[in-house]
Amino acid sequence: MSEKNRDGKRTARERLAVEREKQKAAEKRRRTLIVGASVVCVLGLAAVIGVVAANAGKDKGSRSAGPVVAPSGAQGKDSLAIPVGKDGAKSTLTVWEDFRCPACQAFETAYRPTLHELADAGKLRVDYHFVRLIDGNLGGTGSLRAANAAACAQDAGKFRDYHDVLYENQPKETDDTYASNAKLIELAGKVNGLDTPAFRKCVEDGTHNGWVDKSQKAFQTGGFTGTPTVLFNGKNIYQDQTMTPAKLKQMVDAANQG
Repeated sequence: MSEKNRDGKRTARERLAVEREKQKAAEKRRRTLIVGASVVCVLGLAAVIGVVAANAGKDKGSRSAGPVVAPSGAQGKDSLAIPVGKDGAKSTLTVWEDFRCPACQAFETAYRPTLHELADAGKLRVDYHFVRLIDGNLGGTGSLRAANAAACAQDAGKFRDYHDVLYENQPKETDDTYASNAKLIELAGKVNGLDTPAFRKCVEDGTHNGWVDKSQKAFQTGGFTGTPTVLFNGKNIYQDQTMTPAKLKQMVDAANQG
């Protein structure tokens, strides 16, 4: 029996455990994004889990079909970024996320208030990119469908609120709850005015699935290996172990004074 076939018979949990061992040395060298003394251990663990999940298996290919349809207002190369904040902001935070990624949830929970404050003040624009790494590594379609639903929310002008709702209600990494369009539509009910016939059709039709797939390919082409990948004005802030929301705010303020 080939190695590929043997891997295919392993459970997702077993595959993830094996890959943790393979990546053990690399994990010790990887710098983690620190969000403050009170949560450093929690986020550090989440970052490790996120990196392992991102590298646990090769991309198994798209589960979607159809044209690449970018959501309304998408920007950047190939219109793969959903921007939050003013175009004229002097600083840009580029964030690559997977809605099934626990490390992404940890980042969002810690940094959300600061990101909202800076974006609302016109000091920072956050460019969100979405990938489906965990779908490929653990199986399922939750990463893809949640990203499509977020793009549908962007069409409706409700992206930021729905994005936050998805992370606030994120299931366990191995639980493919977001593969259910019904669940994604149910969560839209938490955002005022989002649950409309147009939004439902967009979610159920997978209107932006091809766009998510293109974003996934751009992530791989860019040489990124794990989520979240967070760049401040092009610099990966994972390279700075002292990064906190307060320090990010200082960096943005300094850029605005320059």
